[in-house]
Amino acid sequence: MLRLLPVALLLLLAPIRAQAQSTPSTVDLQLVLAVDISRSMDHDEQRLQRAGYVAALRDPEVIRAIEDGPLGRIAVTYVEWAGQGLQTILVPWTLVDGSAAAARVADRLAALPLQRLRRTSISDALSFSSRHFETSGFTSPRRVIDVSGDGPNNSGFLVTGARDAVLEQGITINGLPIMLKTGLPSGFFDVRDLDLYYEDCVIGGFGAFIVTVQDAARFADAIRRKLILEIAGSTPSPRIVPAQFTAPRSAQLSAQTDCQIGEKLWDAWMNGME
Repeated sequence: MLRLLPVALLLLLAPIRAQAQSTPSTVDLQLVLAVDISRSMDHDEQRLQRAGYVAALRDPEVIRAIEDGPLGRIAVTYVEWAGQGLQTILVPWTLVDGSAAAARVADRLAALPLQRLRRTSISDALSFSSRHFETSGFTSPRRVIDVSGDGPNNSGFLVTGARDAVLEQGITINGLPIMLKTGLPSGFFDVRDLDLYYEDCVIGGFGAFIVTVQDAARFADAIRRKLILEIAGSTPSPRIVPAQFTAPRSAQLSAQTDCQIGEKLWDAWMNGME
């Protein structure tokens, strides 16, 4: 009987080992897709944005970038955000290790309805996303928040404070400023140089970058390109933001960028209503 014990133990442990191997917790990248659904995003922009992520998750080049990683798998979650306290997890943390898993995420997104909520709190979106890593169930050498939006922060904490707190955790923030209305009659809260605002006030960390969207026809391509760069751990040129952790980026801002422009526009609008 004593001689049979090791065999019995191996038989008992085999299912546990098989289960551990089938649900790997170590991935190449943990990626939060933090997507703006504020009311400044009209229905067409919302539709293009959602369709862009759905198409990117089905794109062969995106799948190839995932499979070419050291482990060949990433973890992704899809979060929608608007004003302070308004964040919704549409897709919880999901292991993506090939086309079948990516297609399941894409199918889930495609089936969900669009929604629009009030205000714009990039700072809350960043803080929420950084806390979301704590419950991912995964570990990885890289953690990235991919935040998209069509306007500056106008709700919640100052965006620079939230950004710096995220960077201190070793998390990279990349941006997708949506600038489809540049040159057109704009809303009261729009800013012309949203790309510069994102560069100076929102993104940061190792290899941080932005990809701008200025043409509706290229919306999906911009999202696809950004995902490939993030998954591969690359940075585009020439729009590369220096990734120094030695000092907060708030000390390196362009003199032409006002990181509180959104709050000032909101205050002006509120005062004008009195």
